[in-house]
Amino acid sequence: MKQNLTIFAFLFCSIIAGSGQEAPWRFSRVRSPELQPDRTVTFNLFAPEASGIVLNGGWMEWGERLPMVKNDTGLWSVTVGPLEPEIYTYAFYADGVKLLDPANTSIVRDGRRFESMLLVPGEGSSLYMVRDVPHGTLAKVWYESPTLEMHRRMYVYTPPGYEQGGEEYPVLYLLHGGGGDEDAWTTLGRTCQIMDNLIAENRCRPMIVVMTNGNPGDAAAPGEEPVLEEDRQRGGVFDMGTRRFEESLVKDVIPYVEDHYQILDGRENRAVSGLSMGGMQTMNLGFDYPEMFAYYGVMSMGITRDDRSGRDWFPDMEARMQHLKEFGYELYWIGCGTDDFLHDAALNLVAEMKKHDMEVVYLETGGGHTWSNWRIYLSELAPLLFR
Repeated sequence: MKQNLTIFAFLFCSIIAGSGQEAPWRFSRVRSPELQPDRTVTFNLFAPEASGIVLNGGWMEWGERLPMVKNDTGLWSVTVGPLEPEIYTYAFYADGVKLLDPANTSIVRDGRRFESMLLVPGEGSSLYMVRDVPHGTLAKVWYESPTLEMHRRMYVYTPPGYEQGGEEYPVLYLLHGGGGDEDAWTTLGRTCQIMDNLIAENRCRPMIVVMTNGNPGDAAAPGEEPVLEEDRQRGGVFDMGTRRFEESLVKDVIPYVEDHYQILDGRENRAVSGLSMGGMQTMNLGFDYPEMFAYYGVMSMGITRDDRSGRDWFPDMEARMQHLKEFGYELYWIGCGTDDFLHDAALNLVAEMKKHDMEVVYLETGGGHTWSNWRIYLSELAPLLFR
């Protein structure tokens, strides 16, 4: 049998070679993306039957698409850059149909949206790379949530050496944005790589990082939820303003973490931070449960109004701000990009805190409501915690 297969393969190759046709595996070796030393990048896609292909990438303006050029073999290509060191996502659109790059194994998911990923190395992205340093451990943990009446999943990062020693650690509760889930901060936010590298450089105190699913109507990321006999209405981002998640974090998540992990007790060893929706949840946790946390990080969020309903996202601001002030805190950190649609809201929060004579650290960057900023914010915030 083995001999027969060998003969068949030889004859097939001979027929292809003799016919003048291109062997089908030739085009399975397409390289894409191709990163050059000058940080220009060439994207390639073999699609001989397509009539038009464009490229969309995270370095472009919103809605911008770049036409690709087809050669005589059916290979479409385009070169961009040079690109700044950073992590970028991209996709092809062939005759209007979105395609991931079949030559690139790096794929990321943002909610229900999938895209190919490109890491351009350099100083600006060095913390996001996997280096030859001691690595922490990422666990996907299921826990009971009586508050939300379901079994839920969270991700827990433990620092290098956690399993080998009896040391106790402080905890950062890190919250994702609207449309995301418990996977977002590790896949798109590169939390494990950032923490590993900061700790290795002695720039950050070793800590446990807990990344929950901030959608109170969801048990876990899409496709990972338990199959239930009864129908459950998915709440998702539409439950973001109910404060149900904030209650479950305090009543369900923190007790679970403190029962199952080697942690240091007390609010001085707890921090909470989040982006966008998670930033709103961070603010709510400070206003409603200031006895639980001593460190806060609000990313791309602030004091604003819901334009659709006209209601305040943070009612009773005066009383809630005073409540936080009475308990005090070690750090209240806010970060936002100048092009972020919530930039004014972030400035409003800074002004409100200063009006109440409350200390605040504000970091303003370029860019908008994007992961390129939120990775920077985590890199800047983590070294300030538990010092």
